[in-house]
Amino acid sequence: MTAVPHSTLGRDLRLVGWQVRYQQLSFWRNRRAAFFSLVFPAMFLVIFGGLNGSTTLDVRDHLSFIDFYTPGIMAYAVLLICFNSTALIFATLRTDGTLKRIRTTPLPWLSYVAGAVASTTIVLVLSIVLLFALGVPVFGAHVPGEKMIGLLATLALGTVAFTTLGIAAARLIKSPSNGGGLISVLTLPMVFISNIWFPLDGSPAWIQDISKALPLRPLADVLQAAFDPRFSGTGIVGNDLITLAIWSVIGIALMRRYLTSLAKAA
Repeated sequence: MTAVPHSTLGRDLRLVGWQVRYQQLSFWRNRRAAFFSLVFPAMFLVIFGGLNGSTTLDVRDHLSFIDFYTPGIMAYAVLLICFNSTALIFATLRTDGTLKRIRTTPLPWLSYVAGAVASTTIVLVLSIVLLFALGVPVFGAHVPGEKMIGLLATLALGTVAFTTLGIAAARLIKSPSNGGGLISVLTLPMVFISNIWFPLDGSPAWIQDISKALPLRPLADVLQAAFDPRFSGTGIVGNDLITLAIWSVIGIALMRRYLTSLAKAA
C-alpha cells in the first residue's frame, strides 16, 4: 500500500508565519526603521494638514487641501515602506550573508522571501490606518465610502509593484550604509512630479507624460480620486490600474531575475 505524501503547503505556510514573526520583531527593534516607516509620513500629514487643512485648491475647483493631501501621503508611504525600506533590507541581507546562509537551511527560499514581503505589508497596513485615522477624524478628509473598493485594490496593486521593484533595486546597492543616498536619487525626482506635495495640473505636458508613465503618479491619482467628493462610483480608474499592473509585471520579472542570480551565486 502506497503511503500518501504529506502536503507541504501547510508546512510552508507555517514557515512563512514564523518568518513574518521574526521579521516583525527585527523591525520593531529598529527604532529608526519604525520611525521613517510610520511616524515620518504621519508627521508630514500632521504638519501640512494642520497648516492647510481648512484651505482649498483653486486649481482643483476648490477641492479641499486635506482631501488631496491625505491620499497623496498614503501613496508616499507605499513608496517609502515597500520600495525604499525593502531595497535597503534586501541589500543588507545580501551583504551580511543572510541570503546566502538561507540557501543552506531547510527553510525554503520562497518562504523566506514571502515572510519578508508579508512583514512589509503589515507595516504598510499600519501606516495607512494611521494616516486614515489622522486624515479623516482629525482633519476632516472625506470618507471614500463605496470608493474604498478602488482604494483597496489600488493599494494592493501598488504594494505588489513597489515591493517587487524594491527587491530588484537591492541589486544596485553595493553598500547598505550608503544605500539611502542612491534610493533618494531614484525616488525623489519621481516624488516631486507625482501629484503628492502639490497639484501638477499646470505643469508642462512632457512632465505630465513622464509622471503618468511611472508607477507613483497613477497610485496617487487613484487614491486622490477615492477621497475626492466630486467623484462617485467604486473609485476604480482603469488606465491608472493598468499602469500599476504593468509595473507589477516588470517588478516581478526583475525580482525573479535578481533572486535567481543570488541562488546561483550561493
